[in-house]
Amino acid sequence: MKLNKYLCLIYSVAILCNNAEAVEICGNLNQGEFVIGKTQPGQEVYLNGDKIAVDSDGRFLMAFGRDEKEDQLLTIANTKGQKKDFILPISATEWNIQNITGVPPRKVNPSDGDLVAINKENTLLKQALKTNNNETSWQQGFITPVEGRISGEFGGQRIMNKVPKSPHRGMDIAAKEGTPVKSAAKGKVVLAYPNLFYSGNVVVIDHGFGLQTIYAHLKEIKVKLGDEVAQGDVIGLVGKTGRATGPHLHFGASLRNLRFNPKSLLDMNNNLQKCFTL
Repeated sequence: MKLNKYLCLIYSVAILCNNAEAVEICGNLNQGEFVIGKTQPGQEVYLNGDKIAVDSDGRFLMAFGRDEKEDQLLTIANTKGQKKDFILPISATEWNIQNITGVPPRKVNPSDGDLVAINKENTLLKQALKTNNNETSWQQGFITPVEGRISGEFGGQRIMNKVPKSPHRGMDIAAKEGTPVKSAAKGKVVLAYPNLFYSGNVVVIDHGFGLQTIYAHLKEIKVKLGDEVAQGDVIGLVGKTGRATGPHLHFGASLRNLRFNPKSLLDMNNNLQKCFTL
């Protein structure tokens, strides 16, 4: 008995005494953030009761909404069906308030006729962001799709022409019109659509495990639906289509249809060096 307790203490980082697995988290448990978890290969993982994909190395993906107020319940089940629950305490993030002027009035207060186009856009994006498969393109990490000044951050409350609007769901990168936009990682194009009301010319790329990146306001789209792209491939050109006051790329990210801060994708490789064990 003493030997068993001693061995359990030594190996607690990898295997808990009740045979449910310990968990390593890489990233920040904050509102709007993306993190990678790791457990022993072969385990099942549940987030708030919903089963999520795990790769062959035991890694899985989680993201937290901008306004996430509740702790998250993470459950690990081993091959014997034994389960261990972990509470993930999500810390609050301070969001900026951004005043934007010069937006075409129609893009701030759309007409009844515009609502048809808006509903179409929402449907197209929702469908693209529902993609969920076992591809693991996300494993290579992510690069900045275009170099430029960050002109808008994720989560900021946007006041357009003095009218409060919904919080920003991506990061804006200002660059010269026509600048090539690169795919942040390898993946498959699940949406390439022109002239949407808010997004303008937009591309969505799927990276597997329910993770997608979004590229909006493009001047031109250089890919088509179903294309396989490598990290760094040019997928479009910086533009100002849709609801935009100047040329920039709106870069967004979604995990299992939950928008989160895309900067945490760009920080992914660094975050893999900043891990802790639950």
